[in-house]
Amino acid sequence: MAEIIAQEKQGGSKQRKKLIRVDMTPMVDLGFLLITFFMFTTNFTKPNVMDLGLPAKDPNPHPKSNVIDVRNQITFILGKDNRVFYHQQSKEDLHRNNLKETDFNGLNITKIISGAYNNAPKKENFTIIIEPTDDANYKNFVDILDNIAISKKERYGVTDIKPWEKKVYEEVIQ
Repeated sequence: MAEIIAQEKQGGSKQRKKLIRVDMTPMVDLGFLLITFFMFTTNFTKPNVMDLGLPAKDPNPHPKSNVIDVRNQITFILGKDNRVFYHQQSKEDLHRNNLKETDFNGLNITKIISGAYNNAPKKENFTIIIEPTDDANYKNFVDILDNIAISKKERYGVTDIKPWEKKVYEEVIQ
């Protein structure tokens, strides 16, 4: 506790100088009690993360081998207002009637991916292409990655929407 120690000065003055000594032991005890309290009441949760499978860099890239046959891929376009479109068309064949729309219901997207995979001539080269627009939100991107993980397809890519796809997309959303 606090103590007051009176000490007299040598000499003829009648003033007394009081020295005060404060015991800090209870304050240290209180500090440790607060630290212990906050440690026990804090949630130690593991952050939710998703593995993003990235390919290794090819030391000998072959520019011709990067072209994917349209029957071996499916493209998802993530749009505004939680809308998602998909197609399996080339630049010449894509128009507003064959750009199909679905929702983020896991069963629908998984069924679409499975149907495209079953119709692919070379299943080992089947690739899912994700093209978020500028209006897409992050939650929809994570949802599509979750659906790809559920469908157990490991070949996917994320790229910008191509100008010819953007033109058809803008026709459909208007």
